[in-house]
Amino acid sequence: MLLRTDPFRELDRVFEQFTGTSSRPAVMHVDAERDGDVFYVFFDLPGVDPDSIDVTVERNVLQVQAERRRRVKDDVEPVISERPMGVFNRQLFLADTLDTDRLEAVYDNGVLTLRIPISDRAKPRRIAIGSGNGGRKQIKG
Repeated sequence: MLLRTDPFRELDRVFEQFTGTSSRPAVMHVDAERDGDVFYVFFDLPGVDPDSIDVTVERNVLQVQAERRRRVKDDVEPVISERPMGVFNRQLFLADTLDTDRLEAVYDNGVLTLRIPISDRAKPRRIAIGSGNGGRKQIKG
């Protein structure tokens, strides 16, 4: 018996892993960079309503959640629907050296930008060295 298979089935499956489907959106793409004493993280979220974006930090876990909804109009028949819709989630594990209390977030032109400064306690600092010529002093209690 000859079984017929779709030669593009495997290609479609691999493509969906990277781009997502309407029921399982793809992961949001991220870039990160360090500029001096600040880390910047960029999340691509085109077409997302800024009110649907939620950024939280708990301990050293940063979580970004956003939702993109399809606009539905009466009497309009969709012809092609390839853009992933639904809820997107991304978690990043942050180093203890980052100051998440001073984290700033801006959403502009479909890109969510996080600015996370390095903690002052993680920056190099000079330690003062006292002179050994002072002799011993008695501490009175």
